[in-house]
Amino acid sequence: MEKVILGMSGGVDSSVALYLLKEAGFDVLAVSLNYKTWSGSKNENACCTKESIERAKRICKNFNVTHQIINVEDIFNSCVIDYFKQSLKDGQTPSPCVFCNPLVKFHSLIEYSKKMGAQKVATGHYARIRKNIDKSTNKTKYSLIKALDETKDQTYSLSFLTQDELSKTLFPLGDLTKKEVMKIANNNPKLSFYQNVKQSQDFCFLSKNELKDFVKKEVTDKKGKIIDENGNVIGEHDGLANFTIGQRKSVGLPGGPYFVLKKNKEENSLIVTKNRDLLCRKNVKLTNLNLISGESLDAKMKVWAKLRSSSKLSKATLSISGENAELDFEKAQFAPTPGQIAVFYAGDECLGGAVITD
Repeated sequence: MEKVILGMSGGVDSSVALYLLKEAGFDVLAVSLNYKTWSGSKNENACCTKESIERAKRICKNFNVTHQIINVEDIFNSCVIDYFKQSLKDGQTPSPCVFCNPLVKFHSLIEYSKKMGAQKVATGHYARIRKNIDKSTNKTKYSLIKALDETKDQTYSLSFLTQDELSKTLFPLGDLTKKEVMKIANNNPKLSFYQNVKQSQDFCFLSKNELKDFVKKEVTDKKGKIIDENGNVIGEHDGLANFTIGQRKSVGLPGGPYFVLKKNKEENSLIVTKNRDLLCRKNVKLTNLNLISGESLDAKMKVWAKLRSSSKLSKATLSISGENAELDFEKAQFAPTPGQIAVFYAGDECLGGAVITD
């Protein structure tokens, strides 16, 4: 019987994944990762609250599965919280989940699987993996494929995974819709208590209400001028890290709406505009390119791409130069934002991602 290490949050998705793995005949060992919370937070980490871990324990007991808790606070602090802090200091808008997946979650699960002699790890992500064998070299390649339920597809946040991680991973929910997952949970007495479980917040290590406190204590931004696109001073901001490109709400200016057009870190000024069209452009520069195939793609290739997880895919040309790249979209995209992630696809395959620089 093949042994699998399942990342178990105590949520409905990972719990249904447990059920499906057991039904498929795997020997499952469930692991809850204990992440760190920002030191100034009054809340628990949303991904590993005491309630969710107790729920995970209870489910594992129901299915006669061993449950373990692994402390990953140190690596989470360095790879997620410190990264988040530095990105804000650099004037960027960070994407913590995209980097948490390969650097913390999958890394920790795979390392634990080696200790336990397990062949695979699994999570409750909505995504699929396709195994291909190159007949000319007889080498196996793994492709990251969009989930059957594209409304729940999570390949965007998994775009920095590699061949090594995909070769060791199972996604039991990839061929199911969210509706089907909930039906399994509601029809199974061992899982039926999920009807009252709340969804997690945007940042697991601090709440939205704590973001301003985080910026104040960790980034120590200074107040500065708000300037329109013509160079006129029209207000004062309370720190550049409190804003992101394209932001309209909470800009704090009368006579709006105003959009954040640019953050000038050198002069500590926030440039705004009423003209939304000024935020739309076709060319987007990228760095820290990750190609899931592990191979160098053509210098130029046609792709479908998006600049936010919730955005629709748009046609573009991807031009690659080492770890840097550019996307040239056929249609202008709204507010490309430094620090955010551009992810590109060929059909249903996620080719990889890169960090937006400009």
